[in-house]
Amino acid sequence: MKQIETLIQKSDIDLKLYIKLLEKWQKAVNLVAASTLKDIWNRHILDSAQLFPLIQNKKSLIDLGSGAGFPGLVLAILNKNNQGPLEKIILIESDVKKCLFLKEVIRQLSLNVEIINERIEKIESIKADIITARALATVQKLLELSRHLANKDTTYLFLKGENVDEELKSVQFQLKIEKIKSITSSNSCILKITEVYDG
Repeated sequence: MKQIETLIQKSDIDLKLYIKLLEKWQKAVNLVAASTLKDIWNRHILDSAQLFPLIQNKKSLIDLGSGAGFPGLVLAILNKNNQGPLEKIILIESDVKKCLFLKEVIRQLSLNVEIINERIEKIESIKADIITARALATVQKLLELSRHLANKDTTYLFLKGENVDEELKSVQFQLKIEKIKSITSSNSCILKITEVYDG
């Protein structure tokens, strides 16, 4: 927890501007559930930031279904302000209005991030060392959607809630999995998935 707090502290100015932009755009575009706005630091920023130490020495990251930028934009902000290892960050989002919001945050914070406004399954010719997702689909569906974006050494980091064990029962891939307790909710976890092979 202390490590993540230090990472966030170094990114404080950028993260506060990001939240300010989100609150402004939320009035016109449904970026996050309105009920979560009062606790945005815990529910969205801290929840996303806890993935950053798990990136380690990886160079490229793809965030699936980025929405309002969680976790992808938070990780990009931390990477910028903490001299992180990521050299390439790609956010995939099919909703045009959400992409406009993401572009505005990237412009105002001078982030080195690429946005792809497309459905995940239609994207070709890109690979990443890390693939992230939050509140998008089941584990099986996420792996199905993104297998073509992975290489043999890709690590998947999925933020998951209380139904994670049920989801894992339906996974048809062979994989190595580590379940890491979330720092923001006792019912949530991070799934760190490596060595994925077709079942």
